[in-house]
Amino acid sequence: MIFVLKLNNKKFKLLNYYVNFFTNLSPTNNFIIMLLTNNNNQYKLLIVMFCFITCCTKSILYSQILPQEKIKYKTISQIPTISNYNRIICDSNSFGFYLRNLELKISNNIVYLYNNTPKYNQNAQYAIIKIDVGNKDLQQCADAVMRLKGEYLFSLKKFKDIHFCFLSDGKPRYYTDYCNGNFSYNKFKDYMNYIFSFANTASLKKELKHINNVEDIEIGDVFIQTGNPYGHAIIIVDVAINKNKEKIFMLAQSYMPAQEIHILKNPNNNNLSPWYSADFEEILETPEWTFTKNDLYRFP
Repeated sequence: MIFVLKLNNKKFKLLNYYVNFFTNLSPTNNFIIMLLTNNNNQYKLLIVMFCFITCCTKSILYSQILPQEKIKYKTISQIPTISNYNRIICDSNSFGFYLRNLELKISNNIVYLYNNTPKYNQNAQYAIIKIDVGNKDLQQCADAVMRLKGEYLFSLKKFKDIHFCFLSDGKPRYYTDYCNGNFSYNKFKDYMNYIFSFANTASLKKELKHINNVEDIEIGDVFIQTGNPYGHAIIIVDVAINKNKEKIFMLAQSYMPAQEIHILKNPNNNNLSPWYSADFEEILETPEWTFTKNDLYRFP
C-alpha cells in the first residue's frame, strides 16, 4: 500500500502521529510513506520511509525498544522533585491531590495499546499510570484528560458534576441522565466510552478556560491544541515551586492509537525529567507533540 501525504508546514507536527499509526498496524502490511511539504508553492520531498513489518521483524523491533527497568515509585507523589523545589500544597479533596496520588504501574514500564500490543514508541514514557485503557480505540489524548476528570468526580460521588460536551452540537451529556440510577463503576466506564465516541480535543477545548500566564500553572491544567484532522491534549499531574516562585510541572498523556496513560519524559533536559520548567520560552516540546504558551487551559 502506498500513502502520499501532503503536509504543509503547520501540519508537519502530525509526523509523529502518522509514524505511530502506521507502525502499530498489522505486521503483515507493507507501507511506503511519502511526506511532502509545501514551500513557496513547490512541493519538496522530505522523507521517504519504507516500513516492511512482519511478525518476526516486529518482534525484533519491540525487543530492542522495550524498556527493561521497572519503575520503583508506586504513586506520582513518590517521584522526587529536583533540588530546592517543593510540591505545592493541595486540598485533600481537590483534583490536584487526586492526580498527584494516582497509582503507577510497577509490574513493567511498557505502554500497551487498547489491543494489548506494545506501542511502537517506548521512549516517551517515564512511568505509566495504573488505569485501564479499555479494549477499543477510544481513550486517546483528550479522552484520557476527560477520563481522569471523570474518575476524580466519581471517586467523590459528585455524579451530577460529571458531564462532557459532544462535538456535534456542543451540548453536555450528563452521567446522571445516562446511568438512569445505576451508579456502578461499570456503568461509569460505559458512559466514558460513550463520551469518547462523540467528543475530542475541539469539544473539550471549548469547555475549558484559557490561562494567560504559564506561571499560574496548576495541577489539572491542560495543554491543548485542536487541528485538522488531529489535535492533542496533555494534562499537568503535579507542580512544584521554589523560594523564588519558579515552578516545575509534570505531564501525562494518552495518544493515538488509544494507549495507557503515561507520565512523559522531558526530551530536552534529562536532569530535570520527568519535570518541565514553567519558564520555557514560547515552545513546549514534549516527546510526541509541540505546544506553545498560548495552549494552556483549565477546567472551570
